[in-house]
Amino acid sequence: MVKQIILRALVAIVAIGFASLVSAQVDVKSKEFTNSLGQKLKLRIDAVADSPIPGLVQLYTDRGLFYASDDGKHFLQARVYNVENSIVDVTENALKDMRMSGMGKFEDSAIVFKAKNEKHVINVFTDATCGYCRKLHNEMDQLNDLGITVRYLAFPRAGVGSSVYNDAVSIWCSKDPQDAITRAKAGETVASAKCENQVAEQYNFGKQIGVNGTPNIVFPDGSVVPGYQPAKTLAEALAQMAG
Repeated sequence: MVKQIILRALVAIVAIGFASLVSAQVDVKSKEFTNSLGQKLKLRIDAVADSPIPGLVQLYTDRGLFYASDDGKHFLQARVYNVENSIVDVTENALKDMRMSGMGKFEDSAIVFKAKNEKHVINVFTDATCGYCRKLHNEMDQLNDLGITVRYLAFPRAGVGSSVYNDAVSIWCSKDPQDAITRAKAGETVASAKCENQVAEQYNFGKQIGVNGTPNIVFPDGSVVPGYQPAKTLAEALAQMAG
């Protein structure tokens, strides 16, 4: 039985529109096509995969997940739901995989506050100037006591090259990044420092998976909690997720 699937747009059914992109049959998975399409749309296509809808492929890009017709003529941004039994957000499931597979790139460059008796690990995109990031950081001892390890990834909201970005580089390049980010979130000035770092890569990855504010908390299954949540609320949600 063919699965019933519906499309529902993020803002409108087609945010960017059913734009005609090419006039002939093409191999949408070829490097030639993805490079050409990326240039037209001013984005980078990292991978192409089959979608659950016949006639569409999924495009994993530096600006998130999109879809294209398999003849290469149309491009759209949408939510795909499978409604055969219960309602399943197929797009969100693909984004979860995208988030978790990408986190591995920053295994050694996150600033980690490890719980002594670790039960859960969360990745948090953070900006030291963000008020709610500071509020969450003030609960670090409570988070750790609840068995939650926190891995910070840099997301300077003003973008790469900004003063906030430079501050993030100084934090990540500090001799003691844990102490540096704690002092920065207390409003102190961190001494300027430079080194090889992944601050820009972390920021760009955040943009790729839809981060547009901080704190942005990524759970172990790839689901996202946008914004601040109290430590106890996070612990309850993580325990429920773990079953």
